[in-house]
Amino acid sequence: MKEETKSKIFKLKEQKNAVILAHYYTPSEIQEVADYVGDSFYLAKIAKKSSADMIVFCGVFFMGESAKILNPDKKVLMPDLTADCPMAHMVENGKIEKMRKAYEDLAVVCYINSSAELKCQSDVCVTSSNAINIVKALPNKNIFFIPDKNLGRYVAAQVPEKNIILNDGCCPVHAAITEQALKNEIECHPKALVLSHPECEKEILALSDFVGSTAEIIAYVRQSECDEFIICTEEGVLFKLICENPSKKFYFPKTKPCCTDMKLNTLEKLLDILETEKNAIEIDESVRQKAIKPLDRMLDTVI
Repeated sequence: MKEETKSKIFKLKEQKNAVILAHYYTPSEIQEVADYVGDSFYLAKIAKKSSADMIVFCGVFFMGESAKILNPDKKVLMPDLTADCPMAHMVENGKIEKMRKAYEDLAVVCYINSSAELKCQSDVCVTSSNAINIVKALPNKNIFFIPDKNLGRYVAAQVPEKNIILNDGCCPVHAAITEQALKNEIECHPKALVLSHPECEKEILALSDFVGSTAEIIAYVRQSECDEFIICTEEGVLFKLICENPSKKFYFPKTKPCCTDMKLNTLEKLLDILETEKNAIEIDESVRQKAIKPLDRMLDTVI
């Protein structure tokens, strides 16, 4: 049945000149049928330059939203419109305006994992792979980093010359990885290197051998001579890690990090939207014009 579903997806994709984008955290069966698999930054670049008539984004809502903002003439569909990122909304109403009044020379730096509404109020977007370099390059001394405090804290440690004000938001999946759970894995696998995403709590990063975005973690494993790794990020990355490194071993903290929203993407839902063309993302043009500025500024920054 699964192979039949995949066959139908491939056929419809060709018929409708559609491109399928999938985040590393989606189920492996989705990554298998996608044209492009990557992190938020990579997929945003692909979405912007895509010449396909239809972009099917397998991820969470802010990703489909960003694709529509960057390429408004394309039909952007999502397998499940309820797939959301809690962190994408974690900025208190009025907080950005309040911060602009409180600090002169303030830049609002917005993690791409955020709603269009937050992007509209921001100066530049960043991802976990380029946040440090973009913040360094900004002329502003004062930075309000939204919405993720953990990524913001990590950037602040790498860019001490800036006054980085943190927002009280986080990724529930990464924040749920505990120090004790990681220590238990280290004790069980003393030869393994610890690779962590900067959305994790500071205690996790302090125990890590490498901290980087999902794509950077994958690249690190590919280039490393080590054979064992403890991975502190969402478990969907395991599919890519095993594909590229079949002889290496991977471990996760006991409560394996899993984003239930990402797992709402299924082959059946993907086939359904290719057939029906429902679940289209729509963005008000006035919102799009504001939100595209920080996204374009991120994509245009040479780092």
